[in-house]
Amino acid sequence: MIIDDGLLFRRAAEKDAGTLTALYDQAARWMRDTGIEQWKPGEKDAAHFTAIMREGEVWLAGDPDGRICGAYELWWSDEDAWGVQPPVAGYVHRLMADRRVAPAGAGRRLLEHAERRIARTGRERARLDCVSSNPRLLAYYRNAGYRVVGELPDKQGADGRVYGVILLEKRLDQLTVV
Repeated sequence: MIIDDGLLFRRAAEKDAGTLTALYDQAARWMRDTGIEQWKPGEKDAAHFTAIMREGEVWLAGDPDGRICGAYELWWSDEDAWGVQPPVAGYVHRLMADRRVAPAGAGRRLLEHAERRIARTGRERARLDCVSSNPRLLAYYRNAGYRVVGELPDKQGADGRVYGVILLEKRLDQLTVV
């Protein structure tokens, strides 16, 4: 367990898959209710999160009282969006904060934790993508130091839906790793 500015970070285990599913659904409902076309409740299930734990990493963040307030997935490749790449980056997916219990700034702290985790492996870049139709999220990532490096106008989701994504990257060589 890693303590980071009041949040407790730990790698998720298979027993956490239901918690991750509920966190995803809560975030998806918030998006839907605020007019953001991105995630859909029920779109990711426990099997999804369990598979990611086997192929990459899933991290949970909790408060000192033990309440889970956020999570993210960390992948070591993302060929669907980025194509075949040399192993110089980690790919952040499904950055989620529970708005009911997460302290202010929790999303940024989750993202910073992911960046430090990537840097600890010796990889020099953090990469992520966001749907082209979400300018608010794009601005959020740009304000966190990410720069746009490309666009994939026809990414196909697991459900067959086609949508555009903006590819973003942040160099981590100046990051202090603790």
